[in-house]
Amino acid sequence: MGRRKPIIGLSGGIGSGKSSVAAVFAEMGALVISSDALNHDILRQHKVLEKLAAWWGADVVQPDGLPNRTRIAEIVFGNPEQKRRLESLTYPLIAAAREDMISRGNLDPAVTAIVIDSPLLFECNLDRQCDKTVFVEANEELRLERLRARRGWDAGELRRRESWQLPLSEKRARADYVILNEGPLERLRPQVAAILEQIAAGR
Repeated sequence: MGRRKPIIGLSGGIGSGKSSVAAVFAEMGALVISSDALNHDILRQHKVLEKLAAWWGADVVQPDGLPNRTRIAEIVFGNPEQKRRLESLTYPLIAAAREDMISRGNLDPAVTAIVIDSPLLFECNLDRQCDKTVFVEANEELRLERLRARRGWDAGELRRRESWQLPLSEKRARADYVILNEGPLERLRPQVAAILEQIAAGR
């Protein structure tokens, strides 16, 4: 039986670059469990897509059989009841997949730590599963610049999406560590290494 590995929760504002920080954790031997990636996988499941099409119509499934994520986002981000409905379907499946990955990570001697990368770490109480939590910080101007380039969002869309989440000030206050991600990747590595060292030392 493998020794239980420390579990680190990763949170931050949209566009703060959590995935970049997660990639550095992975470089240093951590198993990264991305809630967004698990959600993408779950939404591709045939039974899930069948249910969504029964609820919302055939246009939530693309002609190639993949989920129409733009249409799904339009539905759930405009209607709290439909958002809860989707979550009631996908969250248990995501949780089961996450637990399976944690179990396998604990058995893998190459894994130094387990990182749960989730935009809703605190909102979904995932922080309760974690030994320590990390908040990834970046100023709003830089976050918006990244989101414009990657997703075509404007400031209004960023604020609309973040209105569904806890205030960033609260997330930051609840975190055990803060990583500043406003520069090149090289600046992330020493910050991540220091956190892993402290956690390994039981601090």
